[in-house]
Amino acid sequence: MKFPPWTSVEEAARLLKQGEVVAIPTETVYGLAGNALESKALAKIFAAKERPTFDPLIVHISDISQMADIAKDIPEEAYQLAKAFWPGPLTMILPKKDCIPDLCTSGLPSVAVRFPSHPVAQAIINASGLPLAAPSANLFKHVSPTTAEHVAAQLSDRIAGIVDGGPCQVGVESSIVSLTGDVPTVLRPGAITPEMVKKVLGRVAIKESTSKPGEAMQAPGQCDTHYRPQVPLYFGEVPANAVLSENTVRIAFGNYQGVIPAAVNLSATGDMTEATAKLYAYMHDLDDPKYDLILVDPIPNQGVGMALNARLKRASIKTLP
Repeated sequence: MKFPPWTSVEEAARLLKQGEVVAIPTETVYGLAGNALESKALAKIFAAKERPTFDPLIVHISDISQMADIAKDIPEEAYQLAKAFWPGPLTMILPKKDCIPDLCTSGLPSVAVRFPSHPVAQAIINASGLPLAAPSANLFKHVSPTTAEHVAAQLSDRIAGIVDGGPCQVGVESSIVSLTGDVPTVLRPGAITPEMVKKVLGRVAIKESTSKPGEAMQAPGQCDTHYRPQVPLYFGEVPANAVLSENTVRIAFGNYQGVIPAAVNLSATGDMTEATAKLYAYMHDLDDPKYDLILVDPIPNQGVGMALNARLKRASIKTLP
């Protein structure tokens, strides 16, 4: 295999039909795709990522009508959300059909479904003729990839191919909304905010996600520690008595006055969408052994900022060394 194993849409589709796994671009982050209907392909995804099987996968489709191919007892609210936000960065949790292997859903009776907006992702799904399970294309608990080069750095010798679709426009994983209970519930915040869901459905709940090691999670990305760079990262206001190494680097947000000069700024104007698109790329860039610590400025926990806070809290060490 050549390294990195760059490949085309057509070659990716051929590999996927053969049961291989391929990294593909989406508007959120790059996904590690495999045939969602084939347990052997799903097992390759878990093995390549070193991901525990209690962490379920999201199934990607390329048309709203395909939702009925993998989910059953679909509530009208799912079609309302699909009409409003698909294709786009929204995942819905729905009762699954028997065609979806238990390995895909960690044994749960529900399945996570998304219709991505990235044209290359859509082209690959269409060319393969398959629903594609596709968690983020990185090692488990590491920073999610927003460029093909990020994927190659972690997985190039573990997978059959990488399709380069350019930098991801959204930059963090999809919002996840469960429609399996009495009230639509946000399980993971993202670019589609709870306020946006409520505007469509008239009601929404927000569940603070927690994980119990070894037990099936309701949705992907629920581990209490996740999205972590190898260099320790601390998120939020730095305590007044903290002693920082001279090899500390800072990711700024807006005009916040940090304790050291900023190396980069997520958005000098405080634009949440800009910050979301840049977060993982900056975390990758600064995840360098020459640094002892990465500081990230506080970010307002509202709107899309909820998505940033959710990722950074999981990525952050709890106390400074």
